[in-house]
Amino acid sequence: MKAPIGWMARNHVAANLLMGFLVLSGLLTLVGTKKETFPEFSLDVIQVQIPYLGASPAEVEVGVVSRIEERLIGIEGIDRVTSTAAEGMASIRLELQLGAHVEQVLENVKNEVDRIETLPVETEKPVISELLRRNRVIDVVLYGNVSEKALKVAAERVRDDLRSEPGISQVELTGIRPDEISIEVSERALREHGLSLAQVTDAVRRASANLPGGSVKSEEGEILIRTQGLKYSGLEYEEIVVSTQANGSELRIADIAQVIDGFEDTDLISRFNGKPAAVVQVYRIGEQSALQVAETVHAYLTGVTQRGSLPAGIDIGYSRDDTKILNSRIDLLLRNARLGIILVFICLSLFLDLRLAFWVMMGIPISFLGSFVLMQPFDASINMLSLFAFIVALGMVVDDAIIVGENIYAQREQGSGFVRAAVDGTLEVGTPVVFSILTSIAAFTPLFFVDGMMGKFMGVIPVIVIAVLLLSLIESLFILPAHLSSKGSLTFIGVVSAVAFLSMFTFGGSVSTLQAAMIAALLLVFVLFHNRLTAWFTSQLRHFIDHQYTNTLRLALNHPGSTVAVGVTILLITVGWIAGGHTKFVFMPQIESDYVTISIGMPVGTTARQSEAVVRKVESAALEVRDEYDALAAADSPSLFRNVFSFVGAQPLAGATRMGANGSGSSAHLAEVGIELLPSEERDVGSDEIARRIRETVGELAGPESITFTSSLFSAGNDIEMQLASKDFDQLLQAVERLKAEIGGYPGTSDIQDSFQEGKVEMKLALKERARSLGLTLTDLGRQVREGFYGAQALRVQRGRDDVRVMVRYPEAERRSLTNIEQMRIRTPDGTQVPFSEVAEVSVGRGYANIQRADGHRVVSVSADVDEKAANPDEINADLGDRFLPTLQQDYPGLSYSYEGQERERQDSFDSLGRGFVVALFVIYALLAIPFRSYTQPLVVMLAIPFSMVGAVWGHVLMGLDLALLSMFGIVALSGVVVNDSLVLLSFYNQLLGAGMERREALVEASKQRFRAILLTSLTTFFGLLPMILERSVQAQFLIPMAVSLGFGILFATAIILIGVPTTMLILGDVLEFYGHGERLDQDEEGIDGVGAMTSPTTAG
Repeated sequence: MKAPIGWMARNHVAANLLMGFLVLSGLLTLVGTKKETFPEFSLDVIQVQIPYLGASPAEVEVGVVSRIEERLIGIEGIDRVTSTAAEGMASIRLELQLGAHVEQVLENVKNEVDRIETLPVETEKPVISELLRRNRVIDVVLYGNVSEKALKVAAERVRDDLRSEPGISQVELTGIRPDEISIEVSERALREHGLSLAQVTDAVRRASANLPGGSVKSEEGEILIRTQGLKYSGLEYEEIVVSTQANGSELRIADIAQVIDGFEDTDLISRFNGKPAAVVQVYRIGEQSALQVAETVHAYLTGVTQRGSLPAGIDIGYSRDDTKILNSRIDLLLRNARLGIILVFICLSLFLDLRLAFWVMMGIPISFLGSFVLMQPFDASINMLSLFAFIVALGMVVDDAIIVGENIYAQREQGSGFVRAAVDGTLEVGTPVVFSILTSIAAFTPLFFVDGMMGKFMGVIPVIVIAVLLLSLIESLFILPAHLSSKGSLTFIGVVSAVAFLSMFTFGGSVSTLQAAMIAALLLVFVLFHNRLTAWFTSQLRHFIDHQYTNTLRLALNHPGSTVAVGVTILLITVGWIAGGHTKFVFMPQIESDYVTISIGMPVGTTARQSEAVVRKVESAALEVRDEYDALAAADSPSLFRNVFSFVGAQPLAGATRMGANGSGSSAHLAEVGIELLPSEERDVGSDEIARRIRETVGELAGPESITFTSSLFSAGNDIEMQLASKDFDQLLQAVERLKAEIGGYPGTSDIQDSFQEGKVEMKLALKERARSLGLTLTDLGRQVREGFYGAQALRVQRGRDDVRVMVRYPEAERRSLTNIEQMRIRTPDGTQVPFSEVAEVSVGRGYANIQRADGHRVVSVSADVDEKAANPDEINADLGDRFLPTLQQDYPGLSYSYEGQERERQDSFDSLGRGFVVALFVIYALLAIPFRSYTQPLVVMLAIPFSMVGAVWGHVLMGLDLALLSMFGIVALSGVVVNDSLVLLSFYNQLLGAGMERREALVEASKQRFRAILLTSLTTFFGLLPMILERSVQAQFLIPMAVSLGFGILFATAIILIGVPTTMLILGDVLEFYGHGERLDQDEEGIDGVGAMTSPTTAG
């Protein structure tokens, strides 16, 4: 390493070319890097969906779900199988093990499902796919008091237009029912003409088809033959001939049936600001930029509005533009980054020569830009978390440059020339710098391997931090020495600094140009008077080191037992504080959103009209809350609510997947109200507070089984969610009710509900003995009833971009009462028509709304929300697990339970994070033991780790924050960062020992000589994070705990390093000397590769 460092320090052209390459390649990569609000990631879940249209949940469970589960449980790579049997749909979710190859497992699942030959004939082709977190960018809304058909035609045109726009690939239409052609034949018409629905269906299939006929190879050439007769409109189906009489007359569809070219027979109502609406959802896929997609959509909307090309009565607008959130978050984080850079620059300038401070700080843009190249293999994007990662790295990135630069500065103070000081200063600390970067990388590496969704969500942070650290190492060893090997112009540096800060603050629009110019002018004045200020500051710092610090250190060394006792006392107080519950733990704090979503669940079987009545009451309460806040605002302020969405028959905003909503059966019991608020930076009240006020205003409503309020941008799951399982289903339901009652006894709990819902009234059919004598089977009976009431699918035709079903069934009037079933005629094999009541027995009961299963057993989930201001979800979960659930298992033998939702995510994340932390500690120990050549000195260095945790905890107390998962991320990352200063201190201590200095004096001298570097690296890290720590914007609250852990942890650890590490090293030396292993230098080798002098005590030490 000596030769390349010396060569680069003397070759300014090579160093500048390397710097230029890093900057230029980074800028080029930055332009093409995709931008999104949150990172895109795979959910590691495979979903198998099989439509079984018209079937009840019990039939779906027996006929489809159980057979699929039998084949899939046991496939390598699958961790858990959960299933839902709903009306008309089977859904099986396969959660994969960590590290499983998704494509291989997906292929194995498809092969196993294809081998199943016992599925009911009525099931459709399975849809097997990997679940991905799709990135919706913006919703285009068409609304107006017009017919559903007119809305759909206009929305389809907008959808097709947007798909043809450059840069947009995925566009979907929602809020409108799918097209369907329904051929409705009355029982009277069938009896009059001696027909059955099956015969009508066959006639439709025979008369509407496109068939290839092969080809004719003539002398003139090959001619293709095909039959073209597929019908696409209802009018064409009316002309189909069902039968021909003996006299030659034809019986057409129009003679016996009404053909309705309309929509599927499902309940789906969508409104936007009180008017019927259709929604066109626009997504970002692949490398597309969310900002560019949104810009294209807005340009299209402007063009449509200016041209007035929409039909009369239809308006167009947009909603849920996620790029507004992205832009506001980017601006917020850039603002904090700019302030952090200023604080770091001022801190460096006070401690170091201005030219040295300038070039040390230049490592920030060089490392940041170069890291964009290293991010590419990991498919990292510019998003809220990646920008936060850059802020985390902001202070750390200059640590190695500070060590190198400060040592070069010290060499020059001792009289060395510029080139000699640059080379020798870099070589002297080269080894500790390399190993300090490696320990930091080792500390961040466990964050790569955190299980669960949160691990994937936060995985971009270690990618960026490690990339920045690697680039900073290259910059500090091969670029910085070249810039410090010659004398530069102070005026040039001042002007460049002012221009750089002016550009930095003007770009992005966080401040005005005038404000940016004033900041730059102040910095220029600071630069011009820098020498006087630095001289005064340096003298004060030197006086503090020589007197207050040295006296305190000698006092600690003279009383090592008392010093250790103080440290242990601090640790015990901190542990007691946490154990006493004074600082709570919250897995994932609320992420402020610009939306409030209210999901409503009515009893199964509720009509759409009844659900709509409840929706209107909720809308009225929401608007009442809006008016209250608007009355308190200034007269010219915009309204608190931008838009109000409402849906009946679906819950698209909450992301609920309701099987059957797009298949058979009615989902009229589901409803949703979505409120789009003003952007968070334009309002003083949080979305959580708005949701709470709406909840209070709504009060208790008669009818709904559940009303859930969501105001968070992202959630790791329900605060409380448990899954109970038992072979005795009645016993299971009793246990569920007891658990719900117990949860309701905790303060702060709300929205307590379970996944079991009593289903619709069911008529179960059985065959009478007389029917068998007529040649009827139960299959014949069931098929004819299905054809009449659900319908027989004659065809599926592709009309434009829509897949249209052609159904043959009874008219709607003959499908709406129980007497219709009794009045129908059943056709025997010989064509005889007999009354339904003569061949069928009917028993009436209730089924299930849906059936949930986990790993082959029926389960019921119980969930609840917790007001974090009144209670702590983790404490409630722990209390239930320790006290109530064991008792419940005793009362109901065979009952089992598991944690789901947020608690399961917490367990998965913490288990993997804990394992990774242990491995990281060992790697850090190894990385320290190798250069120290000692088994004991690394333990002294790592002494700072527990005390950094102490600082992190008390930092949360000072800031009034609860500990969260991101706090733990920060503590794990601290383990590598805080040892760097100890490493630098003890490496110099070993050098002094090698020079023959007495141990106690070597400790004092090493601490004095490295005080400035240690303090400076800690302060730059803290000040880089300080703007984020002090950020009061609700948008960034969930990121602050990690910044607090890192900032306060390293600040507190610095005090321990400067006092505790020398004291512990003294005690260690006394212990080794007592056992006859006194500290002596290994004379055979000096450092590693001749770089640095981190030689250690004897092999015993």
